[in-house]
Amino acid sequence: MAEKEQKVPTNRYARAARVGRMAASQSVKQMGTRAANTVRSDDAARRAMERRQFEAAEQLVTVLGTMKGAAMKLGQVLSFLDVGIVPEEHREEFQAKLAALRDAAPKVAFKDMRKVIEADLGESLSAVFSDFDEEAIAAASIGQVYRARLREDGREVAVKVQYPGVNAAVRADLQNLGMIMRLISRLMPGLDTQALTQEIRERVVEELDYELEASNQKRLARIYRDHPFIVIPGVVSDLCRERVIVTEFVDGEGFEAFKARCTDEERDRLGEIVFRFYFGSMYRFLQFSGDPHPGNFLVMPDGRVCFLDFGLFKTIDRSVADVETASQRLAHEGRGEELRELWVREGFLSSEREMEVERLLDFVSMASGWYTEDEEVQLTPELASDVVLGVSTPMGEHFARFRHESMPAEYLFGRRLEHLTLAVLGQLEAKANFHRIAREWVYGDEPVTELGRLEAAWLAERHG
Repeated sequence: MAEKEQKVPTNRYARAARVGRMAASQSVKQMGTRAANTVRSDDAARRAMERRQFEAAEQLVTVLGTMKGAAMKLGQVLSFLDVGIVPEEHREEFQAKLAALRDAAPKVAFKDMRKVIEADLGESLSAVFSDFDEEAIAAASIGQVYRARLREDGREVAVKVQYPGVNAAVRADLQNLGMIMRLISRLMPGLDTQALTQEIRERVVEELDYELEASNQKRLARIYRDHPFIVIPGVVSDLCRERVIVTEFVDGEGFEAFKARCTDEERDRLGEIVFRFYFGSMYRFLQFSGDPHPGNFLVMPDGRVCFLDFGLFKTIDRSVADVETASQRLAHEGRGEELRELWVREGFLSSEREMEVERLLDFVSMASGWYTEDEEVQLTPELASDVVLGVSTPMGEHFARFRHESMPAEYLFGRRLEHLTLAVLGQLEAKANFHRIAREWVYGDEPVTELGRLEAAWLAERHG
């Protein structure tokens, strides 16, 4: 069957109309439900509002699925981080819908993708590649990945190409992001939508520039060269353009396939590698991929793990990392007074509103106890949800006290990485004493795991 071509809508107002119609519809329905609830029993009223909330969430998924770029990226984030958008009894169904959104991609005819490649490279496909499989092997929110072979040296490569018109579509999404966030705030009233909106605006624009992404990937590939269990594919620099990235091809098993057949030992090993890559990159090397995601790594046949997609990338100052690790040490050691002083000084807490020490330690334990407390932890999707619910929604015990506090912008990206890494590990259901692993960069301790010893030997040889 011939592939059906889909146009990526780029008109801001046409795209805004979808969101606006849904917002108006949900507002009217929720007001109607509240009015009807005045004459219902408490239990019936609760069930009616929960059903309305689930319907609103379903409609959000539908709208996000028709949009590309910024809105699609948001949908993908929500797809594996269940932050209590819907009531418990609807959560499994909602997760299934979001998982489909995460893996969805527009069906763009290859002839149109080919035009993008040839326009950016300035040469015909056959002049650059001896073989080029027209069937995409992977899809992202703004592009597709193809397998090919270079004519010059015969290397197998992965060619990531932006969808035609997606640049304008993403920028239209960004113009309409405020409306989308208002919809989400009705489902998650505790979410800091202003900070999230700003972050999406800044980072998604960067993701449109594949030359910048190629530069990010090259930096990490240099850092992780010859690593015993982490692989970053090399970049073919002279074939990278604003809409095209060419990298070395890596064969491996995806997240869902691996999870379906792995042993407990293999699962926990992957969990430790994922944790080491995302957290270790941030604290050891001060630069990291900001997009922990089940689709962004492959388990290779030899057991190494290949990490992909570096459009969302962040570099931080050593001073930011030092505040983070100092906070983790103080929380682990129960030194609440010093932690409070540090957070006031750094702008996490307002000096006018004194925070009770025990409340602060309880909050940190809720948010990061899975890796700041010295115990083996079995991570689950429910635990990951509970962490986010506990610190960022009205249902959480700390929400009322912390909702008026603010986090400096330079720390927001780290929190995103922390929560999304937890979400991935929760979906994997990995088990480990993550604190003992983290002590390597928090305290400078010697490693206590086999992977840690392998990495320590590599660090000593490659980075002195």
